[in-house]
Amino acid sequence: MPVNSSDVKNLVKILIGAAWIDGRIQPEERQYLRQIAQEKGVSGDPDIKPLLYELVPVQPTECYDWVKEYLGDRPTIEDYQNLIQAISGLIYSDGEVATEEARLLMKLQQLSNSDESTQVGFNVLLKQIQKLYRRWVEIQN
Repeated sequence: MPVNSSDVKNLVKILIGAAWIDGRIQPEERQYLRQIAQEKGVSGDPDIKPLLYELVPVQPTECYDWVKEYLGDRPTIEDYQNLIQAISGLIYSDGEVATEEARLLMKLQQLSNSDESTQVGFNVLLKQIQKLYRRWVEIQN
C-alpha cells in the first residue's frame, strides 16, 4: 500500500514529537529529523517547518494524538511495525534511550493491546519492541 502525503507528514510529526518527548532535541536527533524531512519532501511544509526548526515545542500529549491519527481506527500489525521502526530509528540516533522515549514505545504497545487485534499480531508487535530494547542494550555495552 503506497504511503500518501498526509501519512508522510503525520509520520514526520510523530518523529519530531518523539524527539521532543524527553523535553529537548539532541543534536543527533535534529540532524536525523532534518534528513528524514528532506528525504520525504516535507521540510518546507508549513505544518512541519516550525516543528522541525524547534520554533514550537511539542508536548507528549500531542505526540500521542498524532500516533492515534496516524494509525487510524483499525491499524494493522504492519502499521504498528512501520511506526515502531521509524520511531526506533530516531530514538537510537543519539545512542541513548530516555525514559520518556521508552514510555512512548510502551504506549504504542498499549495501543496495540487495546486494539482488537489477534494474539498472534500482538506477539509480533511485542517481539518488535523487545528487539528495540535489545539493540539499545547492545549499544550501551
